[in-house]
Amino acid sequence: MSDTHTVHASTRRAIHPAWRMTALAAAALLAAGSYTTIAGLITDPLVMTEGWSRAEIGIAVSINMVLYGAVAPFSAALMDRYGLRRIASAALTLLTFSSVLLVTVTPNTGWFILWWGVLVGTGTGAITMVFGATVANRWFVHRIGLATGILTAASVVGQFAMLPVLSMLMTHHGWHAPVITCGALAGAAALLVTVGLRNQPSDLGITRYGADPETDVGNTAPGVAEKALSRTLRVLLACLRNPRFWLLAMMFFLCGATTNGLMWSHFTPAAHDHGMVPTAASSLLALIGFANIAGTISSGWLTDRIEPRILLASFFLVRGITLAILPTIFTSQIDPGLITFAIAFGILDVATVPPTIALCRHYFGTDSALAFGWVNVFHQLGAGAMAITGGIIRDADGTYTPVWIIGAILCTVAAVLGAITTKIHTPRPRRNGTQTAAPSIG
Repeated sequence: MSDTHTVHASTRRAIHPAWRMTALAAAALLAAGSYTTIAGLITDPLVMTEGWSRAEIGIAVSINMVLYGAVAPFSAALMDRYGLRRIASAALTLLTFSSVLLVTVTPNTGWFILWWGVLVGTGTGAITMVFGATVANRWFVHRIGLATGILTAASVVGQFAMLPVLSMLMTHHGWHAPVITCGALAGAAALLVTVGLRNQPSDLGITRYGADPETDVGNTAPGVAEKALSRTLRVLLACLRNPRFWLLAMMFFLCGATTNGLMWSHFTPAAHDHGMVPTAASSLLALIGFANIAGTISSGWLTDRIEPRILLASFFLVRGITLAILPTIFTSQIDPGLITFAIAFGILDVATVPPTIALCRHYFGTDSALAFGWVNVFHQLGAGAMAITGGIIRDADGTYTPVWIIGAILCTVAAVLGAITTKIHTPRPRRNGTQTAAPSIG
């Protein structure tokens, strides 16, 4: 009896391998995330040094955005069939190869479309928060919201926090330097994932973090016997027939429009309209990125404790308020008002991800990662729509003020959709104290 007690006590004191898997997945997400903003960084140098047009570069960017969203659900199905480690390693290796290709082959717009549009779009699309959701679902029962927040924060670090470093490298060493740096990060992450990542807890002879070893049913990857393509399409068809999916999809469409579609595409040009120098605008974007880290981890922690649908409605509402205020405080210099905006917006920027993943997990069960992948496609569609619409409005009106106001209105609509989801029935705990498992949507 004492020996058994000692083993259990030692197990409780030890760090569960789920946290190690979270760290390895975070490295992969950081490396993939570093690619997502690099096109905007090297656009001007490519225009000036290579003589390319912005329209030609825009073709590659459009292809990248489409693949970034479309690849994710298929990647999730491939991870279920062939394992997290194989697919993540392949995607990171593809990103490394793409960087080598661009800096070693004589650059032209055709190569850039292949590199940024096809290769990077596919590689980063395979390592998005759909990958993070798969890792969290596969390895956690308790603290799953916190794990999701950590993984989301890692992706944000790659997207925004790395930007000043990449910008400095480009300033001193040309546009090749950030491309090589991103390739090195992807190569290092591929090595870490190949050596350390495991596909599921049963590979180590354990159960998920916080799971009861006698009742844990989530210890094996689902859908391994079904072809990835057929499973992904089956889940899509099931989602399209589910009104709860459409609520989440519409919220994430509006989420993408009021985050990526605004900040990645229009914040720097808007800052230029107000007389702000590019380095100052980049610093504010980096501040948004650092605030993202606190926001996503806090959101994950809250998702473990508060109704996620209420969180979504609250996040969207406050985000809308910050966008409505922005036109009144935009100046040519970084001042306390803009710093406050950057921190507030950054905290709310991707805080919507952990509660959305939690809702997908609750609504769609074993197919939740794929369902979230299709929800995320709508996020990218919203981002692309706002990127185009914002430019049209700026050309017609001569100012970005209507764009920020429209963004605030869209956030309010998303908050209403979040409130509507609270009226959807959710399973109640059984009388014996256990909660009914979320079913597969298939």
